[in-house]
Amino acid sequence: MFAKTGSVTLAFKASLAVMAVSFWGCSGALAADTSSGEQLTAVPDPSRFGRIGEKLAEWHVVAGGGAMIEPEYEGSDKFKVTPVPFVSATLFDTLTIDPTGATLAVVERDAFELSARLGYELGRQEDDSDHLRGMGDIDFGATVGAKAAVQLGPVELFALVDKTIGGSEGLVGRVGLEVAQPVSERLVLGASASAVVADENHMQAYFGVSAEQATRSGLARFDAGAGLKRADFSLSATYSINQNWIVRGEAQLGVLLGDAADSPVVLEKLQPSAMLLVGYKF
Repeated sequence: MFAKTGSVTLAFKASLAVMAVSFWGCSGALAADTSSGEQLTAVPDPSRFGRIGEKLAEWHVVAGGGAMIEPEYEGSDKFKVTPVPFVSATLFDTLTIDPTGATLAVVERDAFELSARLGYELGRQEDDSDHLRGMGDIDFGATVGAKAAVQLGPVELFALVDKTIGGSEGLVGRVGLEVAQPVSERLVLGASASAVVADENHMQAYFGVSAEQATRSGLARFDAGAGLKRADFSLSATYSINQNWIVRGEAQLGVLLGDAADSPVVLEKLQPSAMLLVGYKF
């Protein structure tokens, strides 16, 4: 029973991470759409709250929740629905803290930004799916990394790298682009495309099958090497109901590639997911 509880907890945290990244990314685009009409993402007048209000004015705080449907694990052909409550905050447009961890802008020069990242890798539980029985668990690990980004109008080009301490002990990189385009005073449409690469530690942990694991699980032995892991594509729509309330929907398709796609752990190379959430910006 304890193992099953741990599996549910990790799945819940994973949904928090995915949702927080994508939702917080849209808030900047909403803030930019203030050329006409009321300022939809304005912070309430600090004088209404005294010294507490002064602190709120320094922080951009978003709280909300919703639901997400996603594969049971990376490579699964079955799905689960998970609730996704969250809180996210940005201080002085420099430090962002959310369920994925913390990001600190280190260098900001015109359209270029270099940030330091601190987060976590959730790992994987063999109880996440019957197909993983005998594979054992991949432990939780902390991650440290960096992100470089260039903003070209509504388009952001980025590259990031994260090193896991504990867990898989892996190194994962991602390069891609994101677009957030206001199409009206209240509606922002978004899209993204990215590619993920990983080192041998990460690939072997999640997609490799050792001789011992093969004996316990019945899966064929498989050595997963470093290289291209997956490509991700997403479309989103964010609607501002009023000054504070926001509704967002997003659909994503991941495509496993290379050794990840060839692994006997993987039952389906295409990894779709979708979410719907409501947020309140203070």
